Amino acid sequence: MMTTPEKDAGVGFVIRITNFNMALYSTCLWIQNGVMPYLSKKLGMDAIMFGYLQTAFAIIQLLGGPLFGRFGDLFGARAALSLAYLSSGLTSMIMGLSTNVSLLFLSRLPSVFMHGMQAAQMVVTDLSSESERTGKLGKLGLSYGVGMIVGSSAGGFLISKFGESFAAYVAAAGSVLNSIVVMKYIPEDTKSVIRKSKPEMASSRNIFNVKKIFKLLSIPGATEILAIKAITGLPMGVFQSMFSVVGMDYFKLEAEDNGYLMAYVGVLQMIMQVLLVGWVTKRVGEHTLLPWCVLVISLVGLATALMSSILHFHLICIPMSLGMTGFYLTTDSILTKIVPPSDTGAMLGLNMSVHSLIRSIAPTIGGFLLQLYGYPSFGYLQFTVSLLVFLYIFKRSSN
Repeated sequence: MMTTPEKDAGVGFVIRITNFNMALYSTCLWIQNGVMPYLSKKLGMDAIMFGYLQTAFAIIQLLGGPLFGRFGDLFGARAALSLAYLSSGLTSMIMGLSTNVSLLFLSRLPSVFMHGMQAAQMVVTDLSSESERTGKLGKLGLSYGVGMIVGSSAGGFLISKFGESFAAYVAAAGSVLNSIVVMKYIPEDTKSVIRKSKPEMASSRNIFNVKKIFKLLSIPGATEILAIKAITGLPMGVFQSMFSVVGMDYFKLEAEDNGYLMAYVGVLQMIMQVLLVGWVTKRVGEHTLLPWCVLVISLVGLATALMSSILHFHLICIPMSLGMTGFYLTTDSILTKIVPPSDTGAMLGLNMSVHSLIRSIAPTIGGFLLQLYGYPSFGYLQFTVSLLVFLYIFKRSSN
């Protein structure tokens, strides 16, 4: 694709703004995530009920993901980003107003279109060539890591000093600010920024064209990558969905301590994005890197099952961040390269639906496993499943 210097400068500016949007979105999201376990506990929810709440949230996002991707393809990046950030703000606002369990469940409804990462990936995919896409998506992950650090630390501090509701209101205000930035600086249609004319639009302008969305699954390799992502991601999702509960009940972490721990994980993810994954993906293809990331994830599961202190978890986070960052970065890049430019939003929607599907199943599984077998069961599950996936990929690639 040919671009002029002026267009190159414009593209670079839009990508920088998108990375700022992602950092602010992630900040608000991690403040919101920090509020959830402590507010639910304050309202009298046990581990299983907390799992149901997380499952409800994930199912709502699962239903919205493909439609949101289709919406972005049809109406452009500005509309998609604005919708995502306004949905995030409304979710945080209702959470702040929640004085009972019913309201807390109700606060999950606006999150049906809270797909900030998906919207940002649409922009970066539209504005990058295939050769540079993995690196650009990696920088987007870096921006998310910055927000994770700031949001986790700020959320823990705000909850400890001012309470859960105040922290939720801060997240809502940040989301509104993000929407204002998008309306001012993001082009209406990023698919046409680096092309001479608008791309060919879909034959149907209906975002509920489910047949069009799921037709993408017939593209060679798409279903396999999505299946690998779902199977490998489920055990990780089980542990992640329950870690706040594990931190409170097993490691006796307060809200502020939990915030600092999540910030530490964010720092590690940033380091892996910049120093390791970015360097490796320039020299090793995504299909070559993928199985080794799965193997790292498997070994991390075994280490998680054997950990007995929060210090052990700090050490385990190092290879965990490497494996997870590499896994998600390579699979995201592969999926955006196997579809036409006009359908990248819909494919990213299916991709995000896999994440939502995992989050819809994982908390319920995690709640029962935690009560029946304790947190080591999370690690053994991850070790076994990821090892089987690694053997499958390795055998397939060697044939």
